[in-house]
Amino acid sequence: MAVPPTITDVVFDFCGVLVDWQCRAALDGHYPKELVDAIVAPDDPYGFFDYEDRMDGGMLLADILPMVQADHGQDIADVFAYYIAHYGDALPSMVPGMETLLTDLRAAGIRTWGLTNWSSETFHFAFERFPVLQGLLEDTVVSGVERLHKPDAAIYELAQARFGLDPGHTLFLDDTARNVEGARTVGWHALRFHDAAQVRADLEDLHVLEGNEERP
Repeated sequence: MAVPPTITDVVFDFCGVLVDWQCRAALDGHYPKELVDAIVAPDDPYGFFDYEDRMDGGMLLADILPMVQADHGQDIADVFAYYIAHYGDALPSMVPGMETLLTDLRAAGIRTWGLTNWSSETFHFAFERFPVLQGLLEDTVVSGVERLHKPDAAIYELAQARFGLDPGHTLFLDDTARNVEGARTVGWHALRFHDAAQVRADLEDLHVLEGNEERP
């Protein structure tokens, strides 16, 4: 039987892992339902996710809005600008069980960190909405600030250097498969996140947490 690695550090993605992100929550009640349905659909004709992804890579809203206007007109550009200005409304809650999990990891002597694809102009909403996170994470690397982007190796290597991580003793959790693979390419252990119960069981299997029951 393989001996599990000794994990000293756990690095967390944010959206879909620590915090719930719902684009619709920022737009419902402010724009027609048909328009909101189109924006949040997987085949969104207005490309909100693509514009957000560019902001996650370091572009600023002032650079993006002319693109939206050119592609889809002023009305859609105004919707996108409203969405970014009210981004905190798209963060309705922390992911259930994750505050407790972070607390338990820190109590067990495990260092906890953040590594997120997020715009430099909207990331502040995460800590404003959920200030407990700032206390439970020792530091966070934000793609839009660094102008780097998961799953590129450079952003993991930057986090590794900044946090003082030993890759063989580092575990990364992300809900996106390509980001998990990106972490593995730089030698980190990495797991795809589904929910707090699943990751708690994985951590127990790795002897990072020893049989703790999830508290309410």
